[in-house]
Amino acid sequence: MSARLLAILSVASLLAGCEIPGIYPDPKVLAREADAKATGGGCRHALRSLEDCYTLNPKSPRAAIFAGWREMDQYMRENKIEGVQAVIPAPKTETTEESVASSPEGRTERRSARGS
Repeated sequence: MSARLLAILSVASLLAGCEIPGIYPDPKVLAREADAKATGGGCRHALRSLEDCYTLNPKSPRAAIFAGWREMDQYMRENKIEGVQAVIPAPKTETTEESVASSPEGRTERRSARGS
């Protein structure tokens, strides 16, 4: 009887110190969700809507973005914090296809950049 009890206790103690794969969440997933939550909070502070935040961060999990946005919204309401308007510069597009020039008569005409 004591040998059986000793074997059970030794197996139990060995398994107690063992890290079984699949039990704990992946650290990369946790980091990604924490990043998405911070992004949602930043979007709320920047006075962005959830839809804008989803559009600007398509790879982030939407549930985590919403959780961060909601937490920041509650925090800002409780502490009477005003948001800061986000300023996103217009993307630089190369408009070499057409340029606008004024004609001598004061009219505006379009000319191709290719010279035609």
